[in-house]
Amino acid sequence: MPARRTLLAWVLLPILGLLGVGATREDICTMSIVPRSEWRALPSKCTESLSLPVRYVVVSHTAGSTCNSPTSCEQQARNVQHYHAQTLGWCDVGYNFLIGEDGLVYEGRGWDTKGAHTGATWNPISIGISFMGNYMERVPPNRALRAAQNLLACGVARGALSPRYEIKGHRDVQQTLSPGDQLYRIIQTWPHYRE
Repeated sequence: MPARRTLLAWVLLPILGLLGVGATREDICTMSIVPRSEWRALPSKCTESLSLPVRYVVVSHTAGSTCNSPTSCEQQARNVQHYHAQTLGWCDVGYNFLIGEDGLVYEGRGWDTKGAHTGATWNPISIGISFMGNYMERVPPNRALRAAQNLLACGVARGALSPRYEIKGHRDVQQTLSPGDQLYRIIQTWPHYRE
């Protein structure tokens, strides 16, 4: 049943957009965020909360394999969680949300829990969003970019993000190539981007 709901959202989101059907931001939150239970995440051991609303969003890429269907993206989310929790010994997947090339958002630590995506300075004051894949040489598909933008609108609607939030590329706040040259060029054009 959870896989059917994910597949239904994957099919309906583009159709609703084409038809101009007026879905509210809360509807978009519900339809496009795949909960941890649906991608079969291991239980989180994280206990540190974020003080909401946060002012910053840090966009990164996983620099690993891409995924372009709900089945492959669920597996990739599990792979990222396994690497972070089992190999690195973190309390959970490091990101608050993961973006798949299938156009869906996969809940990581969620809105309320402090991430482990950008170091001690930025983790307590930001939401970490990571695109699953490597975007040095290629751009994410439009549906993945739309999913990220819908997620940001959702965060504002929920009160998790300040309406005046600022987007940073991972490389803006740490010495890294993330989020990849091609994705970095794209997020620099988004209205909330600040270097």
